[in-house]
Amino acid sequence: MTDKPDTSPEAESHRRTEWSEDRTLMASERTFNSALGTALGCLGVAIGLHAVFGTLEPTWAPKAVASLFLALSLFLVWSARARAVATRQRLSEHSARVEDRHSFTMISATVTLGALSIGAILWLI
Repeated sequence: MTDKPDTSPEAESHRRTEWSEDRTLMASERTFNSALGTALGCLGVAIGLHAVFGTLEPTWAPKAVASLFLALSLFLVWSARARAVATRQRLSEHSARVEDRHSFTMISATVTLGALSIGAILWLI
């Protein structure tokens, strides 16, 4: 008995569908990572705004603007997490190694903790 791969049109179609699902899952991860980078950029903007305009009067104004960027970073990371998890639940991985939903949640929670810490520090100084 030989172990020749099944070359029937149905088998080929099935393989192509599996590859397509893998590509979509990997694209979803890249999209999450891109949103994560943007969220971290928003944290940097918040810190920079406070550093540059922190001496402005009234002092709450630069803090409020910086807080908007902190809130934007939280929105970006959690909405990206929701999209990544939804895609992960709809599709199955085949040949690709894709992160599970817990990884997306842990990363989002870590960024949230960082953003809240930055916000607390900005409002206390």
